[in-house]
Amino acid sequence: MALHTTRTFQTFLKLAFAGVLGASLVAGDANAEQKQPSPGSAKALFGAVALPNQGAAQAFGFYAKGCMSGAVALPTDGPTWQTMRLSRNRRWGNPAMISLLEQLSRDAAKYDGWPGLLVGDISQPRGGPMFNGHASHQIGLDADIWLTPMPAHPMSVEEREILPFTTMLQKGAFLTINPNVWTKSHARLLMRAASYPQVERIFVNPAIKKKMCDTWTGDRTNLGKLRPIYGHDSHFHIRMKCPPGAASCKPQAPVPADDGCGKSLAWWFTKEPWAPPKPPKPDAKPVKPREVMVSDLPNACSSVLTAPSVDSVQTATFGGAAAAPAVAPMAVMPAAASDEALPAIGPVPDDKPSIE
Repeated sequence: MALHTTRTFQTFLKLAFAGVLGASLVAGDANAEQKQPSPGSAKALFGAVALPNQGAAQAFGFYAKGCMSGAVALPTDGPTWQTMRLSRNRRWGNPAMISLLEQLSRDAAKYDGWPGLLVGDISQPRGGPMFNGHASHQIGLDADIWLTPMPAHPMSVEEREILPFTTMLQKGAFLTINPNVWTKSHARLLMRAASYPQVERIFVNPAIKKKMCDTWTGDRTNLGKLRPIYGHDSHFHIRMKCPPGAASCKPQAPVPADDGCGKSLAWWFTKEPWAPPKPPKPDAKPVKPREVMVSDLPNACSSVLTAPSVDSVQTATFGGAAAAPAVAPMAVMPAAASDEALPAIGPVPDDKPSIE
């Protein structure tokens, strides 16, 4: 598919620079300057690349420390999905991930009463660390799916930027699901996603995990794949296993064999996970966090970063559906810097709770 600037893309740019999409999308919040990565950091370099490299699809490194080659983009629209927050240019993934998302969207619509997926961040065109929003999503094998059903109409680019997230939690109640928002279709969607053998784990809010433990009456074989983590009350995070034969992909330890509804879940409903960090000792020397550099990533990531770009926007469909025209990469638009515009930060590599 030839790279082209669509009328939709032109409209988006006009709206963005006219301020219709909000100042946070274009200029960031008041603290944006403090959040800017240094020009030579891995976040800055990978975030500045608008297109994937030429070459075979490969995942290099770990979910939270790596990059990817040969990425393809999930089309902006399909019969049973729409991609969100297009300005981020994060709808790229390993072909195996794109295939999985399309399959999940079809199966959930056909069998589970889910009208279609709203797909959030997958990865940047060449993976790598992101400027904001996630610690993982670096090798094209992570994806965020909104818990908001897809509208019946194709959304405009503006709608995809400003549509608010819908939390499953009840306001004012600690880790309690809102019965007016949560539906059986949500539960079926999660278990459908967990049913695929190539899915390693699915990150959800602890309240969602507990709701599934308490109410799911179907086959519980894959319930253990649902892993509780901070945030993730308005979307769930799919993590795939390293594809077969992907020698450069570092796998994560498998989930425990049980359903995950015991002590490990009960811990989330104690005070410990939510306690503020202990203050440093008065005589402790402040340690300034060091930015991740390309040299900290697998050796192949340097070559991936500098490799020639593909000469067209690559999309992939695996279910026979016609691909929608791809929106040109929005490299001219800075990523949203406002925390309010971002989903919760992704989980850390080993499932250890963290708010990093």
